Amino acid sequence: MKKLFFAIVLLVQTNCVFSQSGKAARFIDSFVSKNNFNGSIQIKQKGKLTYNKSFGFANFPFKVPNTTDTKYRVASITKAFTAVLILQLYEQGKMDLDQTIRAYLPDYKGPAGNLVTVKQLLNMTSGIKNMDDGLTLESALRQGMPQYQIPYTSDQMLSKFCNDSLVAKPGTVFDYNNADFIILGKMIERVTGKTYEDNLREKIWQPLQMHHSGLMAQDKVIDQLADTYFYREDLKRLSGDLPVYWGNWYASGAMYSTPADIMAFSDALFSGKLLRQTTLDQMFTSGLGEYGYGVWVYKDYKINNTMYTIVKRPGSIMGAQAMLFHVLEDGSTVLILSNTGTVSLDDLAAKIADRIID
Repeated sequence: MKKLFFAIVLLVQTNCVFSQSGKAARFIDSFVSKNNFNGSIQIKQKGKLTYNKSFGFANFPFKVPNTTDTKYRVASITKAFTAVLILQLYEQGKMDLDQTIRAYLPDYKGPAGNLVTVKQLLNMTSGIKNMDDGLTLESALRQGMPQYQIPYTSDQMLSKFCNDSLVAKPGTVFDYNNADFIILGKMIERVTGKTYEDNLREKIWQPLQMHHSGLMAQDKVIDQLADTYFYREDLKRLSGDLPVYWGNWYASGAMYSTPADIMAFSDALFSGKLLRQTTLDQMFTSGLGEYGYGVWVYKDYKINNTMYTIVKRPGSIMGAQAMLFHVLEDGSTVLILSNTGTVSLDDLAAKIADRIID
């Protein structure tokens, strides 16, 4: 009788998941038909992949379709990987989150060196002047983007764009600043004696069998990498992304990956395979700007009249759009990777969550 009872419970749970995923699938198919969405969407519930589909084109001129094997520029999802590497070093006793920048980068020249802590870099409260301050589409079209359109090494990025003046007292103001994570990337290299990419490969990609992930660089030809297209408000149409050196985003946004690889990272992160639970509790503590360590953390997020904790890691660089949306209590994950900037992935992920969670 006990076995029969558990079999019935499992069947009810499974049917519930399939019912929810069916509702989500109908919504997504309808949404895609009405909106110009290009990319891949995966949904995972109760440990099962319940939706896995790709839409549109990876290359528009040659009509190359997006598939589940397409590699996407995942932009600031990279920051979650950087945060994990830092926290792994913290768990190993090799980094102290309350130490300042100069403890790990003694040659750092900026005024933040002896004032800003690792923790404040992780939660974006460094107070360092934003390296993208004043950067808009209009300014980029007129004057370019010097920090991304000239080939710089990560050391040059650090010295040129990440050591500016302090515009706020460290720890008091949230400001989303790519400079904070470029500094963290250089700390990882200095502490380990290995490149940031080698750390990613040895500590995350290889253990999780993420064989289709890497860092972009101008000298690499990457098989099955989707081209990116952003929406020009001034022209009211899609346009090819502005020419940039993607490697300049470094530890703040230079990764590419596939849906399966990012989902593998998500599974490992939230199941405690990459970090201890006590460390995850720190990473997922919602601070100023509702930001944790490398991720946004939304407490009391309402889905169908029930409150949940959402851990969200979006990414956005021109046409490269990405969203990792995880419901902490329920364990459901919505992953969206796109190569066109035509759809709000925040809104899309929220609408999908409404349809997969009772």
